[in-house]
Amino acid sequence: MTTPESVSSSARSVHDNRWVALAVLCMGALMIVLDTTIVNVALPSIRTDLKFTETSLAWVVNAYLLTFGGFLLLGGRLGDLFGHRRVFLIGIAIFTLASLACGMAGSQVFLVAARGVQGLGGAVVTAVALSLIMNLFTEPADRAKAMGVYSFVCAGGGSVGVLLGGLLTDTLNWHWIFLVNIPLGVIVLAATLKLLPAAPGQGEGHLDVAGSVTVTASLMLAVYAIVNGNEAGWTSLRTLGLLGAAAALLAAFLWIESRVRAPLMPLSLFRLRNVAVANVVGVLWAAAMFAWFFLSALYMQLVLHYTPMQVGLAFLPANLIMAAFSLGLSAKLVMRFGTRWPLAFGLALATVGLLLFARAPVNGEFLRDVLPGMLLLGLGAGIAFNPMLLAAMSDVAPSESGLASGVVNTAFMMGGALGLAILASLAASRTSGALAGGGDPLAALASGYHIAFLVGAVFGFSAALLGGLLLRAPAQDTAQETAPALH
Repeated sequence: MTTPESVSSSARSVHDNRWVALAVLCMGALMIVLDTTIVNVALPSIRTDLKFTETSLAWVVNAYLLTFGGFLLLGGRLGDLFGHRRVFLIGIAIFTLASLACGMAGSQVFLVAARGVQGLGGAVVTAVALSLIMNLFTEPADRAKAMGVYSFVCAGGGSVGVLLGGLLTDTLNWHWIFLVNIPLGVIVLAATLKLLPAAPGQGEGHLDVAGSVTVTASLMLAVYAIVNGNEAGWTSLRTLGLLGAAAALLAAFLWIESRVRAPLMPLSLFRLRNVAVANVVGVLWAAAMFAWFFLSALYMQLVLHYTPMQVGLAFLPANLIMAAFSLGLSAKLVMRFGTRWPLAFGLALATVGLLLFARAPVNGEFLRDVLPGMLLLGLGAGIAFNPMLLAAMSDVAPSESGLASGVVNTAFMMGGALGLAILASLAASRTSGALAGGGDPLAALASGYHIAFLVGAVFGFSAALLGGLLLRAPAQDTAQETAPALH
């Protein structure tokens, strides 16, 4: 006989299981984010050890970003077809094994290839984790809290990553920044098997492999052309040919998506205003954000002569602020003001932070020339990240929330890869020009970073402007604004 007490106990059990499942999914996200930030701190050491040039070093980051972005949506589709827990486990296993390969790398090609495989595993983990979170938490308040926890883990992982990266690189060597993923991966695998319930997938359907391959190949060719544009010449046959091939593959991707039965990225999704605007904002902001991580680490080590541990400590304030906002403050801002104004305000603050880095001098001091920019970037990103994800999913039906979250994360990664390639090449070009004119090497390096940060600030300002002007307030933001539309 069912009693009110047993019904209440069952309801509590279901509610508790949702948050336990979220904890496991966040452990997987922590593993991915930890790797992202830990690599940035070790980039100068990797450059010296494996003899990367300043522009080719971008491939250590971009190989990961491109495969991550290119296979994020396909990973979500695999979860739908074959079961989310099963695919999550496979993704964690791939990422862990690829981390081992990165840690054993002794050449540029081997490391870049292993980073690409890491991106594939990371894409699968992230796509399935986000889909599960969005399906587990359907109420606006709970979803905002869950996404806040997820964002906190991402920011917290960043904080751990910058410190651990500095510590491991200083005391051991850069190889250990990848090997540290091995025990964490084993823990996540064991926790997933024990705590996450197995659920069968649809078992049938179509995979848009052609779409995934064409969009990834298109962006890889574009990034390759941009990264090598300074050496080959921007008007050379090789550069123009690669960019033309990238454009042709992108056109092929759009053609495939408009005709395939189960498209990787349904183009009809972009008819929804908030989805379209949020993805454009995500591309622009990621172009600035990833370049900031990459170039500021190089500036601090190569110009200011910081040790890896000092670089990690320099990044810590920004990561701690992002973590604090993600833990609850960002969700409260969304519930109070909606997604549009926190997004625009946060991106505007981060833009000012980039402008401060655009003037950082050769003889810069931490308190005067590094910390203010770090604080503003951390504050801005902490405010804006959660609203950006929620805005991208505010117009879609609950059944399509996983797809929408995958699309915006894909846009974020692809924007980051392209932006990093463009800004790193721009910095290298300015530096080469200054050196050719007989300039001081450190001043030449700093001038290259200055122009890159300045262009990054333009990207950030454009993102803030678009978000503030074009995002439409959805139903959960302000009932007053949407009520007239119901009549």
